[in-house]
Amino acid sequence: MLILQRTMMEEQTQKKEWFDEWFNTIYYHILYKNRSYEEAGKFLDKLIHYFEMPKDAKILDLACGKGRHSIYLNNRGFDVTGVDLSEQNIAFARQKANDSLHFHIHDMREVFQPATFDYVFNLFTSFGYFDSKEENLDVIRATCESLKPGGKLLIDFLNPYVVINQLVSEEDKTIDNIHFKITREHTKDDYIVKNIEVDDHGQHFEYMEKVKAIRRTDFLNYFDQIGLKLLDIFGDYQLNPYINDQSERLIFVIQKPA
Repeated sequence: MLILQRTMMEEQTQKKEWFDEWFNTIYYHILYKNRSYEEAGKFLDKLIHYFEMPKDAKILDLACGKGRHSIYLNNRGFDVTGVDLSEQNIAFARQKANDSLHFHIHDMREVFQPATFDYVFNLFTSFGYFDSKEENLDVIRATCESLKPGGKLLIDFLNPYVVINQLVSEEDKTIDNIHFKITREHTKDDYIVKNIEVDDHGQHFEYMEKVKAIRRTDFLNYFDQIGLKLLDIFGDYQLNPYINDQSERLIFVIQKPA
């Protein structure tokens, strides 16, 4: 019986995906704690203006992390729901919850509250984590199901052309007296992989980030398969046009059929 229990535990550990582990650690938030809240706010302000969002709009923040975008949008007066796979992220975000700001643990590959939202925002490269095209399609299909007819989805992704061409292979950072050694590579199977070694006062941990280098044409194929309408492609947070070998970001605006 003991051997069987150990085998089951080992199988569960092996099945655990990298984002289940990394996003639930304190080190993820320490490493990225200097992300620009000011830049995020300016981007969201531009989106509110671009979409001409009415005050009664319902917004889903897909893969919301600790909820910084959800909280900002709610402060602007919108009804917002943030979902994320990380229990720790949601526990933290729920400290800011109110009658028009809600947070839930959720796997983006599954449908969340069908036909409920006017807008879904998937921000800061919270896509491409999975091992198959089918799972990427599952995310977009499930997200589409969460939208009301005519609702709009925004996907904010990295620009793989620029990231791969400018990839920094090694980097060392010390934050709050914790040392991070980061190595990056573009793999043969077209993933951008970041390996993170953490030295926390003598304790050593290793984590990984892995994002598929999904190109513009791949995304367009996904949208076409699901029957979504492409409205715009932007290349940065100022909503300038996308240029494949220059733009910082790859940002899509898609609409669900009415």
